[in-house]
Amino acid sequence: MGQRADEAESRLRAHLVSDLDGGFAALVREHRGVVYSVARQFSRDRSDAEDLAADAFLRAYRALRGYDAGRLETLRLRPWLLAILRNTARNAARDRARRPAPPPAFETADEPAGGASVEQRAESADVQRELGALLAQLPEVQRTAVVLRHVVGLGTAEVAEVLGCPEGTAKSHVSRGLRRLRPLVENRPGLREEGRNR
Repeated sequence: MGQRADEAESRLRAHLVSDLDGGFAALVREHRGVVYSVARQFSRDRSDAEDLAADAFLRAYRALRGYDAGRLETLRLRPWLLAILRNTARNAARDRARRPAPPPAFETADEPAGGASVEQRAESADVQRELGALLAQLPEVQRTAVVLRHVVGLGTAEVAEVLGCPEGTAKSHVSRGLRRLRPLVENRPGLREEGRNR
């Protein structure tokens, strides 16, 4: 994290100490984008990802209510939130495995993005779906590590914090995940071409 991000994080922690409800609202505003973006990696369905992110924030709020000022002042908020999200996603996956699957749902099309043609948007959506399917083939810890490092852009130290492991182990999970992902991408000509065009 840069100095500016560290200062923003310090202000957020101070706000949580002085006014938990107001500080939590600021915490949600600051981190909802990254939490939702990671939730989308755990769930293909938008509404499920939104539910997952909301559940993670609810669990975070409940936890914060039990923390004393000393603990709040030292909390590294983003990795802490993402660790809660990861655990929430694991619990949701375990619960889903115990229930019969519902009938497939159809997502409504997004509003047209300015400038992109229908063909370009469809291609981009196809690429995202294909990459998501390939990521889903990785072991959970490697998938999470790759997503946090290369999709969300967290540093290795933060990835380690989210995964609850040493930094070297987190680096190894990212490396192994990428090593497993490369041949999968190479076997998909459309993805290989997309990667070269970026």
